[in-house]
Amino acid sequence: MAFQQGLSGLNVSSKALDVTSNNIANASTVGFKAGSAHFSDVYASSLAGGGASQAGIGVALSAVAQQFTQGNITTTNNPLDISINGNGFFRMDEGGSISYTRNGQFHLDKNGYIVNDQAMRLTGYPADATGLIVPSTPTMLQLSSSDLSPVATGGSIGGSFAGVLANLNLDSRQAPPTTPWADGPVQTIGTNDQWNPSPATYNYSTALSVYDSLGNAHTLTLYFVKNATPGGWDVHANVDGTTNANLYAAGAPLGTLTFNTSGQLDTTVPGNGVMNVSIDLNGVMDDLSKPNSAATPLAFDLDFTGSTQFGSSFGTNRLEQDGYTSGRLTGLSVGSDGVIQGRYSNGQTRNQGQVVLANFTNPNGLQSVGDNQWVETSVSGPPLVGSPNTSSLGVLQSASIEESNVDLTGELVTMITLQRNYQANAQSIKTQDQIMQTLVNLR
Repeated sequence: MAFQQGLSGLNVSSKALDVTSNNIANASTVGFKAGSAHFSDVYASSLAGGGASQAGIGVALSAVAQQFTQGNITTTNNPLDISINGNGFFRMDEGGSISYTRNGQFHLDKNGYIVNDQAMRLTGYPADATGLIVPSTPTMLQLSSSDLSPVATGGSIGGSFAGVLANLNLDSRQAPPTTPWADGPVQTIGTNDQWNPSPATYNYSTALSVYDSLGNAHTLTLYFVKNATPGGWDVHANVDGTTNANLYAAGAPLGTLTFNTSGQLDTTVPGNGVMNVSIDLNGVMDDLSKPNSAATPLAFDLDFTGSTQFGSSFGTNRLEQDGYTSGRLTGLSVGSDGVIQGRYSNGQTRNQGQVVLANFTNPNGLQSVGDNQWVETSVSGPPLVGSPNTSSLGVLQSASIEESNVDLTGELVTMITLQRNYQANAQSIKTQDQIMQTLVNLR
């Protein structure tokens, strides 16, 4: 009898319609992956094996397979909205229970953890106090809103140099000043001497800010004086306009730059181009009744590597230092490699952690548990966890989301097809009923 076959067709068509309806319902769900109903035919077992004329006994729903194709990327205004372009899943932690998702709509909770709308916490590699990220067992990512601690000039953390780097050109056509360099205060303010050398005593000057261990800025002014030796330039300095006795003995230069006949720093002179600076911070306060409690002296190197003495105008090509004051967290950004950086009011950035991705040998073996989450099963295989843009893992894009990969046009056409399948199976049952009615009516 065809009732069994027709009934199985009705059941399967109904379940397939459920799958299609679920796809359509989630057409706007971020990170959703459309399902596809797979059918298989059913045969009854035979004691003597199958025969050539054996008829099937219906159809079964063999699987509802997820289609892990890429969804469209849409930009947003939230820097913690993250989309995955390529393979991989975000790894989420809910009280020790691990799940995986493609929905990257994240935000911060009151404790600084990166969470989704279900309060599941995003996991990744943490960063230490210096911003160094060391891959280890993924943990829940917690961002710190604490102020960034100041770094004194010369105390660079992972920088390319320590101290002050100055690259400039000193005009070789200059003659020594007619007025000799003279140290000494010109006026007294409060309990400190203010010193402003006469422009007639030097050829050029430039200035920059340096920072002590508490993040206080101090203005370091450099004065360049052409001396009587060919290719020789004396370097004098002061800090915050106070007497240069706070840096070196009065009358003596901070150091001397010696250039060869090619206009380059003479490498045959030991230590040429690098000067040691040591600032007595207690001597540069405007009011010594309010002493600076920063570490003193403030010591660093003043590096003139690459400076020249050509027959052209004075120019500063590079003047920078590695210290900075404290900073407040003003924003976050997530790189394509998953590194979360904090931006601070002092212009610095600091790594706060790195988002990890997980991939599976058989993603279709994952079990859907709702809320855009999947969990590992024996069929999916173990998770392959790593940094974005490594191995087969995709890259991340901040301030964006991955839309559902549901094709509404295709789903509507599929729905029409399944509706016709349902009608056809119903018709087969109706036909079998008519045949039975004919048999019953036989006289």
